[in-house]
Amino acid sequence: MKMKVLQPPHWAKPKGYANGIAARGTLVFLSGMVGWNPEGRFETHDFVGQVRQALKNIVEVLAEAGGLPEHLVRLTWFITDREEYLAALPQLGVVYREVIGPHYPAMSVVQVQALVEPEAKVEIEATAVVPDPAERSLP
Repeated sequence: MKMKVLQPPHWAKPKGYANGIAARGTLVFLSGMVGWNPEGRFETHDFVGQVRQALKNIVEVLAEAGGLPEHLVRLTWFITDREEYLAALPQLGVVYREVIGPHYPAMSVVQVQALVEPEAKVEIEATAVVPDPAERSLP
């Protein structure tokens, strides 16, 4: 995939996300993923545990389009508790790298009053650009 991180040279480098991504390929849009298992059940009420499962769900659905975590270009996180999110940042970084790896797309985090699923503490939407088959074989 042709991808370029958009970073004005005079801006401070962001930590854990990119200010912007330009990419070419097949666009893939994923619905908001919550932290439940493939059967639609929450196995944890822990914020970090739900993030881990939501990220795994993103990776699994993205694979259906032939995509990999490094093809993600945007993540939008909807959280129900800003303080819980901020307190969990060190653990979130570890979980993120375990599931997604060292790739950091453009990201936004928004606190919401509630999510449709009452047990959900986080919902993450994803956009990816999967390289065209001809580009995948290029060195």
